[in-house]
Amino acid sequence: MAPNDPKQSGGFFASIASSISNFGSAMTKSVNGLMGYEGLEVVNPEGGTEDAEEEARRGRWKQEDRDSYWKMMQKYIGSDVTSMVTLPVLIFEPMSMLQKMVELMEYSYLLDLADECEDPYMRLVYTTSWAISVYYAYQRTWKPFNPILGETYEMVNHGGITFIAEQVSHHPPMSAGHAENEHFIYDISSKVKTKFLGNSLDIYPLGRTRVTLKRDGTVFDLVPPPTKVNNLIFGRTWVDSPGEMIMTNLTTGDKAALVVHRAGRYEIDGYVYNSTEEPKILMTGKWNESM
Repeated sequence: MAPNDPKQSGGFFASIASSISNFGSAMTKSVNGLMGYEGLEVVNPEGGTEDAEEEARRGRWKQEDRDSYWKMMQKYIGSDVTSMVTLPVLIFEPMSMLQKMVELMEYSYLLDLADECEDPYMRLVYTTSWAISVYYAYQRTWKPFNPILGETYEMVNHGGITFIAEQVSHHPPMSAGHAENEHFIYDISSKVKTKFLGNSLDIYPLGRTRVTLKRDGTVFDLVPPPTKVNNLIFGRTWVDSPGEMIMTNLTTGDKAALVVHRAGRYEIDGYVYNSTEEPKILMTGKWNESM
């Protein structure tokens, strides 16, 4: 019989670790009921549940990796992962966060179009579509490495763009980036707050992103939605960013407000509004296809 004293039994999370060690037999019974803990649910990003067990078997972790990971990470459930001392190297991709930041420049021609455009609402369409374009990179679900304090990354004259970024704080981790070409100036301070939920990770953006168009000095401010990394251990890892994205023209007061939908549908829709909140242009599409 199990002892009544939670100190003797090792507590709730010790029982989780024990259950994980018997993962193979438990998985044949039920994935969603494996732990009785919502943070460990296996989610199919296409919306179905009939193949949840098969999705779990296709996870990125080997059995021994899962066991050792849980022994190390179980005490961090509910905490901010940026405060952790170590993370297993097998969850990382071979690049740093500073390199990841520059991926937003892949579709920078949209900002060039915004600078050349006369219509203030189409300018918001172009700048918001540019901000959406980075979500395609989220299909690579590995975590980039945290840069060391003072580390820099520079991209010179790539399609006319020069980009430089620096790690300006270690705890909490913060990066600053600047990009520029003949049409625009891009500035970002990258800071996030995270919440580790066992089999998923919530990421809340706290930094600031600004774009200045050079032709007339118009300034845009971006507030992105939070991001959720699903199935860190069990199942096929995928990233979702449910919530509202706001791109505001700080010069005129116009804005674009788009809703990023849940559950792997990739769908985004919303309106461009003028300064008096009147809808002017409908924007709709999928971030992994087109707007």
